[in-house]
Amino acid sequence: MQQLLELSRRINLSQYVVYIGFLLIFLFFAITLGDDGFLTQRNLTNIILQTAPTTIMAIGLVFVLAAGEIDLSFGSIVAVAALSSAVILGEYPLFYGVLAGLGVGIAIGFFNGVLVAYLRLPSFLVTLATMGLFAGIARSMTNLRSVPVINESFVGFFGSGSLFGVPSLLLWTLGAVAVGHFVFRETKLGAHVLATGDNPRAAQVSGIKVPRVRLMVMMICGGLAGLAGLLYAGRLQAARYTLGESDLMTVIAAVIIGGTALNGGKGTIIGALVGSLMMGMLNNGLILMGLSVSDQMIVRGVIILIAVAISLRDVNR
Repeated sequence: MQQLLELSRRINLSQYVVYIGFLLIFLFFAITLGDDGFLTQRNLTNIILQTAPTTIMAIGLVFVLAAGEIDLSFGSIVAVAALSSAVILGEYPLFYGVLAGLGVGIAIGFFNGVLVAYLRLPSFLVTLATMGLFAGIARSMTNLRSVPVINESFVGFFGSGSLFGVPSLLLWTLGAVAVGHFVFRETKLGAHVLATGDNPRAAQVSGIKVPRVRLMVMMICGGLAGLAGLLYAGRLQAARYTLGESDLMTVIAAVIIGGTALNGGKGTIIGALVGSLMMGMLNNGLILMGLSVSDQMIVRGVIILIAVAISLRDVNR
């Protein structure tokens, strides 16, 4: 018995929480809602497709949190990027619409990054301010009106299309996860991000250009939020100022419970993917159970509290 206790102390269970939680939630809904359509191929596929934008945003947030910063503005970036792309697509070819959406996301990320990295303003306050700023811009861009996306190539590429029977949204998810994981784990940028988040002063002394790293992670987060906006516009075939507004809690929960530390120095792209799928599965199951939107928000809030507690406990060991 003593040996089992010692073994449990050696094993860091916090890094497996997202996988254990995913399995438990899946089993719970499979047992309770198995006869109500939860286990159907269509429903499980919808969960994966609906979480594609969330997963994309979560990848960007992993970079930011691992660098010891925070970005609260990505939801507003989604709306501005989607609207910019939809407006451009109304008059210009596909390339310019895509360029507009991604360019807006990267530009806003650059703006946030300059304020954080070079003016040394707290990222929490900066992105809290720009979240409101760009939410207002999104509302004023089209006077609260939705903008339809009628470009069939765009809709197929970013929404309802497929390649060899594989939905385009799934391909975007897998591609973003693969690239994000490679950059985070196998490149100099990923190593510099982790070093900056773990100890900025030590990273600066060792030759890492910390301000540039902080600028880069903000741009990555902004660019991926822009991509998420394109995926929303493609799947819904329309852009609206409300896109991304309700994703803040979901994305933060997915990233934190996926194993990324709040105070930097630790992150995982695969964990963020599993966390995003878990949150999508949770929302789907709660809807099938008949719970209201407010009840779903309460559950997400509880999950964030649990994830934060686990994350801080792991740091304080």
